[in-house]
Amino acid sequence: MKNEMIIVLDFGGQYNQLIARRVRECNVYCEVKPYTMSLDEIKALNPKGIIFTGGPNSVYDETSPHYQKEIFELGIPILGICYGSQLMAYTLGGVVETAPVSEYGHTEVTVDTGDVIFEGVSENTVCWMSHTDYIAKVPEGFKITAHTSVCPAAAMSCPEKKLYATQFHPEVMHTKEGMKMLSNFVYKVCGCAGDWKMDSFVETTIQSLREKIGNGKVLCALSGGVDSSVAAVLLSKAVGKQLTCVFVDHGLLRKNEGDEVEAVFGPEGPYELNFIRVNAQQRYYSKLKGVTDPETKRKIIGEEFIRVFEEEAKKIGSVDFLVQGTIYPDVIESGLGKSAVIKSHHNVGGLPDVVDFKEIVEPLRMLFKDEVRKAGLELGMPEYLVFRQPFPGPGLGVRIVGEVTEEKVRIVQDADYIYREELHKAGVDKDLGQYFAALTNMRSVGVMGDFRTYDYAIALRAVMTSDFMTAEAAQIPWEVLAKVTNRIVNEVKGVNRVLYDCTGKPPATIEFE
Repeated sequence: MKNEMIIVLDFGGQYNQLIARRVRECNVYCEVKPYTMSLDEIKALNPKGIIFTGGPNSVYDETSPHYQKEIFELGIPILGICYGSQLMAYTLGGVVETAPVSEYGHTEVTVDTGDVIFEGVSENTVCWMSHTDYIAKVPEGFKITAHTSVCPAAAMSCPEKKLYATQFHPEVMHTKEGMKMLSNFVYKVCGCAGDWKMDSFVETTIQSLREKIGNGKVLCALSGGVDSSVAAVLLSKAVGKQLTCVFVDHGLLRKNEGDEVEAVFGPEGPYELNFIRVNAQQRYYSKLKGVTDPETKRKIIGEEFIRVFEEEAKKIGSVDFLVQGTIYPDVIESGLGKSAVIKSHHNVGGLPDVVDFKEIVEPLRMLFKDEVRKAGLELGMPEYLVFRQPFPGPGLGVRIVGEVTEEKVRIVQDADYIYREELHKAGVDKDLGQYFAALTNMRSVGVMGDFRTYDYAIALRAVMTSDFMTAEAAQIPWEVLAKVTNRIVNEVKGVNRVLYDCTGKPPATIEFE
């Protein structure tokens, strides 16, 4: 059965994949497409609705992305968000101007609860704004359905033509009732039934992998994290012993993690696959010696991954496919497509020009982190593995600010272990999206006993998030932080100071580098 679909037209914003993830949370399949997609291509997909994304441009800039007016005459419901709302207004004869006062961040918005988008929403609700232009005059046939103290048209609608627009971003977690608004659009405007379920994704993905791979040999880049582990199990279910998982212990893993990964996927584990562990710690330390730039570190680590895979592939004979656990946030934050680059990811950046494989397979490329976890549960994977803490591909290489050395790795491993252990003991870890210790490049004076010290500062991070595209710093109880601090300073040699990171995303990223 073909799933009903919502199309997200990408006009260059940072939250485009997040919009798709929110729609899928409504159990409706959604894909992001470039704004260059033609009307005929759109009609061929027969979408139930279209969402215009935000973007950094002004509609009056000649180089800005636009779309032909005929899209509004297809009879397909359209929701414009931020730049998408301005584009809708401008294209249909409204007026867009530079706002007298720009809005950014949490903003109180007054909405018309009689409008279908705002049914069940509080009359005064907090939304996330990010704009310097605004709609000064709505097009003919539209009515204003929301406003703020400085934005006269924070939302508008033309129910007769099924056209809706919001100046704010309903897709981000900072918009408190944003999911209700998107759900109203998907179900009450577009008339979706909600037939996108993870069990069908798993079933169709396994079948498509079998068809694609045939009798080919598959090499899986297994890091031991949630993404690569779910990808490995998918491939194991699809092709069994045709799959060889290469686990590269690059010396940048969390404490004891190498042995834990081997216990799950090795010969004594429950999965039908071939498992190879490569202990390449010293190789990585040598490559990273003297390197301080975070992008350079990422690319070195990513390229070494592939080099190791190439070497292992030659040992086991001809290999046709390389599997990676790439997911949607990897893609969007690497700037593939129209969105601005935030950082490169090991899964999609830093790959060498020549890779000795027929094709790279990324079965999770269309999923967000929470969807990956759901897929893992559908596959029957144990909960402790599915809900394992997220870990970046470059590992501690991007949790050590500055040069990576074996000694620094030991420091951050020990500090991180203590932090995770104490959060678990206190029972506060279950509600956290991600938490870890990082090693800053700052050294400061301290006093331990009768001696003066000049040692490193550890930074602790914990965030609340469901999608990993936006996040808020978690409020860890002070007594827990105090205990963690006391243990780290006393037990981890080389540390005399502990800090807690209170920054959300945006403006920060979740990781340090």
